[in-house]
Formats: sequence, C-alpha cells, structure tokens
Amino acid sequence: MSLMDKIKKNSTSKLSSVLSDSEFFKDKDTITTKIPIMNVALSGKLDGGFQPGLTMFAGPSKHFKTAFSLLMAKSYMDKYNDAVLLFYDSEFGTPQAYFKSFGIDMDRVFHTPITDVEQLKFDIMQQLNNIERGEHVIIVIDSIGNLASKKEVEDALKGSSAADMTRAKQLKSLFRMVTPHLTLKDIPMVVVNHIYMTQEMYSKPIVSGGTGIYYSADNIWIIGRQQDKDKDKELLGYNFIINIEKSRYVKEKSKIPITVGFDSGINKWSGLLELAVEGGYVAKPKVGWYSIVNRETGELGEKNYREADIANNGDIWKSILDETDFAEWIKKQYSLSTGEMIRDEDSD
Repeated sequence: MSLMDKIKKNSTSKLSSVLSDSEFFKDKDTITTKIPIMNVALSGKLDGGFQPGLTMFAGPSKHFKTAFSLLMAKSYMDKYNDAVLLFYDSEFGTPQAYFKSFGIDMDRVFHTPITDVEQLKFDIMQQLNNIERGEHVIIVIDSIGNLASKKEVEDALKGSSAADMTRAKQLKSLFRMVTPHLTLKDIPMVVVNHIYMTQEMYSKPIVSGGTGIYYSADNIWIIGRQQDKDKDKELLGYNFIINIEKSRYVKEKSKIPITVGFDSGINKWSGLLELAVEGGYVAKPKVGWYSIVNRETGELGEKNYREADIANNGDIWKSILDETDFAEWIKKQYSLSTGEMIRDEDSD
C-alpha cells in the first residue's frame, strides 16, 4: 500500500480525495451572463462568468446593486431549468415588477422576509444543510447592510439605547458557517451590502459588516455611478462603475463601466468602446468620431462612427471579437496570472 493509499484509507472525511481527482476543483460550474463586460468583472474574460461561492455588491442607495444580483440570478436560472432562487429580503424594495423586468419566473423564486441577522443565519443554514450537491439553487440576500442584530431589536423593545456589540460577530459567524457549504454544494450566493466613508482627509469607501465578509467573499464590488447625458445635457441614465475591491479571478482595483439607460435598460456592449480605444482596436480620428482599426495594417476603416452609433452596435462588436484578438487582450488586462510562481533559474 502506497503512502497516499494509506492516508486515504485513514481519512474520516467522505469528501477527501487526491487533489487531481477532486470533484470540487475540476470542471467548476461557470455561469455566463448576457453582458460581456460583466463577465469580465466576474472572471476577467468576456466569455467567462461567475462560479459557486460568495459575490458581494456594495454601494450607496440606487446604485443598481439589486439589479446586478437579479441579472446573475436570471443567468443561473436560464442555464438550469430546474433552478430555484432563494431570495432573502430585509428591505422590501424589490417589487414583483422588478423580477418581471429581468424575465425571472416568480414561481421559481422562494421569498423569505428577514428582520435580523440571527433569523437569517438560522434559516439559511437550515436550507443549506438540506440542499444536496447537484440541486440547483442560487441565493440572493437583499440586503445585509440594513439588517439589525437580534440584540439591537430586543434593546429597542426594552427602551435601551446600549451600544450593540454583537452584530459584527453574528455576521462573521454567518459567513463563516455558510462559505464551505457554497463550495461543497456548488451554490452561488449574491449579497447586497452598504458602504460607509472613512473620516480621513481623503475619505474612501469601506464595506460595512466587518472582516468576516472580506474573508469569505470571492468577489467584492464597490459600485459608483456617473450621469449619462446627451448633447443637450438631458439625463439618459447612468454609467455604473464597478470597482473591484476583492476578487479571486480579476486584478483588484480594476474599474469596469456598465451603462444603464432609463428607457433602454442595460447596454449589452457597455465598456467595450473604451477598452477597444485603449487597446488600439478602435481609434478616434477626430473629436466625437470613431473608426475601426485594421490590426494587420494599422490603417483606419473607411467609415467613421458617432459614439452612439458604435457603442451599441452589436454587429460591429461581434465582427471585432470574431476577427481580432480583442477578447484575449481583455483577458490579459484583467485576469489574474496563473503562471509559475517560482521559476527555475537554470531555465532562463
């Protein structure tokens, strides 16, 4: 009997295996969204997406956080016809019309109102403990940022104004307990959260809830926004800026824009024009105009486009992606390296 066989025989865990054969690391489930630049934010690749684990969206109110979570849920439910969305709701700011706008079948959404962190912890652990690997569930919590602790609620009922020192501990406990189940059972979970600003001279946003969230999350986005106006200064919508605070797949501190119009919704080709100009795939021959670059000759195309005519033109972006290495260039710009960490000096 080899040493490896001996160790395997003595293991008390049914899930133990040789790493190269582990079902938890090979062929990990990847869910691709319909918005290429969001796939970049999640994985560093236009054709990537999200995997089981914890993703957190943090930001001020009205920063599209719930919409991002529903977009991910819709993508998961499209991939698996039997998938169920387990939706924990503490803010009740997501009407049925919002689910309909994303095309989510509400008969496949299990809505659970929550009032405190402990209630969430007890219910979600009961659910996770009884979900089997292979059953398709995606969990959304909207939101963790506005959720009180049980002690805070009880103190209010007693008329006590004592400071609550339990909330951060309960949140840390929640994510500590939940995280291994998400990986072992292939479950993606999306959490909406708030931020607060530091009191430094140059204040910066901090995700609320303590360090437990940072330790557990695979992705943390802090979302900002900019107004999107036409030439007459009329507000058309917003450019939401995804700031990669933490990621296991994408270079941290990356900034990725997604455009959302009041009338047109999410622009599927958001962010690609800026990246194409940066990478030399599209040029600006004069102010306000864009031209496609021939990557072999470096020459500009015969036709020039206004920003509105190229930014939303699916045919143009499909041709650029099909005929150039633009997707590979984006991958190199955003993906974390998987190369050798220790190089053999003799091979140099």
